[in-house]
Amino acid sequence: MNSLGFDKDPKDTRVVVAMSGGVDSSVAASLLHEQGYQVVGITLQLYDHGEALAKKGACCAGQDIYDAKRVAEKMGFEHYVLNYQSRFQDNVIEDFVESYLRGETPIPCVKCNQNVKFKDLLETARDLGADCMATGHYIQRALGADGRAELHRAFDAGKDQSYFLFATTQEQLDFLRFPLGGWSKDITRQHAERFGLIVADKPDSQDICFVPNGSYARVVEKFRPGAMQPGEIVHIDGRVLGEHNGIINYTIGQRRGLGIGGGHTENNSPLFVVGLRPDKNQVLVGPYEALGRDTVLLKECNWLADIPPEGLEAEVKLRSAQTPIPATVFKDHAVLKAPAFGVAAGQACVAYIGNRVIGGGWITGAENRSIAVAA
Repeated sequence: MNSLGFDKDPKDTRVVVAMSGGVDSSVAASLLHEQGYQVVGITLQLYDHGEALAKKGACCAGQDIYDAKRVAEKMGFEHYVLNYQSRFQDNVIEDFVESYLRGETPIPCVKCNQNVKFKDLLETARDLGADCMATGHYIQRALGADGRAELHRAFDAGKDQSYFLFATTQEQLDFLRFPLGGWSKDITRQHAERFGLIVADKPDSQDICFVPNGSYARVVEKFRPGAMQPGEIVHIDGRVLGEHNGIINYTIGQRRGLGIGGGHTENNSPLFVVGLRPDKNQVLVGPYEALGRDTVLLKECNWLADIPPEGLEAEVKLRSAQTPIPATVFKDHAVLKAPAFGVAAGQACVAYIGNRVIGGGWITGAENRSIAVAA
């Protein structure tokens, strides 16, 4: 078996590598080429050419397309640029905008992996006769006791991207490979320097690729003019405390930037966003304890393990940077062992058993059933 798990020589194994133009995917492609595989690099153009050239600091920008091409030329493998602008617009940007208008806090990078990179691009890889598709993601693929591919957290916990890849299906996982998941980012940089790649010192992408300078609301307003309509900021006790400038500027758990000043609570204790009511154009605020939820409701779940009717004991992450917390996972919801604070619709609930990712779903809402039962 070769290093990618195929019973044939690397020179007879074709690998399509999704190249974003960053150091990670560039090193993944270069390493596979060095090992003798038939590497075909593919970079996606997600904007029109003028916009792409002007975009900096995010993946799939104009400079990134150029960098990916330079890497392929230096290493000597094939490279193609595919125009996925309309697919990206329909499956990622439009979904992002509509999600914010519903009072949610979306994660477009997951949608991009789910609906563009691991769906459309993977199909393109199959059409090219590839045996598999590789990416530069920090996550590990391992074979379980039953011989099926499993998804595991990366060796480097600080770079682990498993939260963003929970929607990877079993069929996709069977076809995917992640060459970098077993080591830390500094090793990737060392390989980039060894190869003399133009991207060796390139910084990691920070922004969502179509959100310049982190201004989410500005993007929503661009695609839906008038989205930032003012409305009421309402306390959970019914008092109107002030006016907001558009619910798209708020997220569950937010404390700063509410714009309502002090003097609304005893001892002037802080207020938090505890709910968004797009139907009434209201932002609901309350004390920190009002954020507590012990049941997370899910939709569009993707499970990489069998979930029995009585549930499965696991740990879940409700935001990408959160430490996993104990829960009982069911097919369409998760019951937390202790309340979580700041659970936001539009985020993902990703479940783990040890280092294995067993899947997850999109959060549609959350409840505190222990209080409801006690009442």
